[in-house]
Amino acid sequence: MSASAAVGRRRSLAYMQRYWVLYAMLILPISFFIIFRYIPMNYIQIAFKKYSIVKSPSEMEWAANHGWQYFIQAFSNRDFIYALRNTLGLNLLDLVFGFPAPIILAIIFNELAFKRFKSFTQTIAYMPHFLSWIIVAGMALQLFAPSSGLFNIMLTKLGFEPISFLNDSNNWVITYIALGIWKSAGWGTILYLAAMAGINPELYEAASVDGAGRMRNIWHITLPGLRPTIIVLLILSLGHILGSEFDRPYALGNKLVTDVSNVISVFVYNNGIRGLQFSLSTAVGLFQSVVGVIFLFGANALAKKFGDRGIW
Repeated sequence: MSASAAVGRRRSLAYMQRYWVLYAMLILPISFFIIFRYIPMNYIQIAFKKYSIVKSPSEMEWAANHGWQYFIQAFSNRDFIYALRNTLGLNLLDLVFGFPAPIILAIIFNELAFKRFKSFTQTIAYMPHFLSWIIVAGMALQLFAPSSGLFNIMLTKLGFEPISFLNDSNNWVITYIALGIWKSAGWGTILYLAAMAGINPELYEAASVDGAGRMRNIWHITLPGLRPTIIVLLILSLGHILGSEFDRPYALGNKLVTDVSNVISVFVYNNGIRGLQFSLSTAVGLFQSVVGVIFLFGANALAKKFGDRGIW
């Protein structure tokens, strides 16, 4: 061992001894990731094998077609194709309408002059994030039920026909996206507001001297200042384009809208948990993960190609 390496090692040990409390605090989260994230990766091979509850993954027999049986079975399943279509469709709508929502809301918050009113509105906007989708679904049922919902009662009183928000496929999709924006937009403003805090105030002062109004300041200063944050979050969102949350579609869905509410996560639940087809559901989950990684790398490479900073 060279002298420089020995000195570096002593410095590292001294640093660890000095800040041992910080390293001790890392034990719990590192243990969590090892136990619940890395060790379960061993069970990915279930996607290529015939699952048996009494055997370890290494002891299970390989599935037919050189292990690809359950992938072929998934893509031969009409319900999975519909779930894949619904997942892509809903996620694209979430991306188109849901992604810009926190940006717009953060800009509005940033433009509010009265600090107390600004703090109050931000708190109100953050609150829906802490409600579970089960609670939100219950609220939606009370508000949008065809005959007894508060919203439809008001429409009827005004002489309009009631709208089937949760029982009509087209209206369900609109309600699904709108509730998603309502629940997540406020919480999503936190990162953008933090990025705005890093923009040099002198830029706004100089622009005001040159006669720029609020809209010009937003377009030429605020949005360019937010661009790195927007790019990173957009790349991460594209990485989840085939991912699907379970709570929202399952809580808001019903038998009348299964043609649009059955997404991949619901398909995995119905076949894996309820149908005990663990190999099939693992194969579907692995497919989701691989496609997500491809989209993530592709979006990152595309961002770098156009001169923006990626996430690595």
